[in-house]
Parts: sequence; structure tokens; C-alpha cells
Amino acid sequence: MAYDIPPPTDLPEPGFYYHFKHDPTGPVNNYAYYIYGVGHHTEEGCPTDDAFMQVYRPLYEAAYAYRHGGLFDLRPLRMFYQPAAWQGKSVPRFARITDPDVIAQLERIKRQMYPAF
Repeated sequence: MAYDIPPPTDLPEPGFYYHFKHDPTGPVNNYAYYIYGVGHHTEEGCPTDDAFMQVYRPLYEAAYAYRHGGLFDLRPLRMFYQPAAWQGKSVPRFARITDPDVIAQLERIKRQMYPAF
């Protein structure tokens, strides 16, 4: 039951991240996301593995969540940390962006795409 489990101790920091599908030769915002934090599933009977969800928004216009009104994306937190298989290798599903120039560019894009946030 979702209400009987303790919250996770390993939480991603809010900020900008690239998904493993990001192409470094493409636009700076391809498969870029802003992670807001972690939400808790409120329904009883929710599988324990899915009780905590990563809350984030895409920073590229082709993303479903953006095209449909600027929705938030949700992903079970466990999946955030699971490696992904990509081009025959196991890679991190998300990687934190630390380059200040890239962060500044993504901040501008985020403000344009989601002016209320």
C-alpha cells in the first residue's frame, strides 16, 4: 500500500537532465528535461514500486506532454535510476547537465515554453 512505505532516500536534484536518447550533435534541447522533483501516488493499491514518481517537463516541442497543453511527465522513480539499453550498451537513463552555458540556454527555452513556471 502506497501510504505504508517510507519515502525514498535517494532523490534526484531538481534541475536540467538529458535523456539517454539525447543527440549531442543536435539542438541543445533535444531530449532535455527539467526535473521538478518527486511526487507520491495517492491511491491505495498502488504497486509499491510505482508509489513514487519523477515529475518533469520536456524542453523540446515534439514531446507529447508539451504538444498537449504543457503537461508534466511522470515516470516511476525506480525507472529514473534504471540503466537503459542504447546502441548495444547499458547507459544511464538520465544524466544531470552541469555545463553552465548549456543550463543558461535551457533556462531560456524553459521560460519560453512554460512562462508560468
